[in-house]
Amino acid sequence: MTTDFHRIRRLPPYVFEQVNRVKAAARNAGADIVDLGMGNPDLDAPAHVIEKLKETIGKPRTDRYSASKGIPGLRRAQAAYYERRFGVKLDPDKHVVATLGSKEGFANMAQAITAPGDVILTPNPSYPIHAFGFLMAGGVIRSVPVEPGPEFFHAMERAVQHSIPKPIAVVLCYPSNPTACVADLEFYKDVVAFAKKNDLIVLSDLAYAELYFDDTPPPSVLQVPGAMDVTVEFTSMSKTYSMAGWRMGFAVGNERLIAALSRVKSYLDYGAYTPIQVAATAALNGPQDCIAEMRETYKKRRDALVESFGRAGFPVPSPRASMFAWAPIPEPFRAMGSVEFAKLLIEKADVAVAPGVGFGEHGDDFVRIAVVENEQRIRQAARNIRRFFEQAGTTLHNVVPLSAAR
Repeated sequence: MTTDFHRIRRLPPYVFEQVNRVKAAARNAGADIVDLGMGNPDLDAPAHVIEKLKETIGKPRTDRYSASKGIPGLRRAQAAYYERRFGVKLDPDKHVVATLGSKEGFANMAQAITAPGDVILTPNPSYPIHAFGFLMAGGVIRSVPVEPGPEFFHAMERAVQHSIPKPIAVVLCYPSNPTACVADLEFYKDVVAFAKKNDLIVLSDLAYAELYFDDTPPPSVLQVPGAMDVTVEFTSMSKTYSMAGWRMGFAVGNERLIAALSRVKSYLDYGAYTPIQVAATAALNGPQDCIAEMRETYKKRRDALVESFGRAGFPVPSPRASMFAWAPIPEPFRAMGSVEFAKLLIEKADVAVAPGVGFGEHGDDFVRIAVVENEQRIRQAARNIRRFFEQAGTTLHNVVPLSAAR
């Protein structure tokens, strides 16, 4: 049987798998790896949400197929969250669909709107599904910068002028995974104006809306007047409530686009397990002090990371939001690229990070560091790295291949 399937052939090699293999081999050999590679929250889901899940399991009819677009109470709770947090009014029946995490929502939106050969503008680097969801749907990716500045708009202008066919959609992700950069409402206003002028759909990934470390909560693009005409925004309960494995997220926005997503989903799934949807409703409607506690935990970890890695000779820019830092590879190792550097950190320092090239070719001079271990472990990682760097200073020729070091 051929293994050269069309959609699989369009996907690049999964670079994280190379690093995961090295990590697994090191662990099998007894190494204590400080894993800052995966964006997998290590905090517990709120106790009252877990209690609601337990209370709902086994009740009459909860084991049946659920509603693909989300139970009505959950969609009402998401609409209430948007009004409370952003001042945006949503109709739970027309503007909201529950998804199996924001990743599934993005992938199925790509299936809903993409014709073969359609051009999509995606940031580079960006979270893989932003590009690969469209590649799997038969689309073509054209890169724009991830920084929300003038170059972003210059790139969009060039794409609209020179792409044949012209782009159908632009993807946004702020706070950004992997770079942690943030956007303000003025930027969103300009994007919406550009999208309307050039007949583009705006797809915004707002998974890190509640993970910010200053006094400026990240806005929603739907706060821009008229954004609803062209926009769908994706959020997730994974990071906000530490419910990553529960697979619960939302798409909200333009009625026609939400209807298209709902139609695709109705053919592909029956929605999340009903007790999970009920518990997610309790999370959105219940006390929100758990979010402030989560934010404070990540802020302390971020501070420990920036301080301890900086002292170890690995300067890390301090992120204003998200659970990630986007760190330039230290100069002596930069020529080897992010995959080899990430493997090296596992082998020589017992520390795992995510290679930047896994998020796009423009990320190859960086690694993404996730603050998913406690402060003590983060400081341990910094000590390990410092020790390795000190040794590498005298034995670098044994570490960096000569061809890469030239």
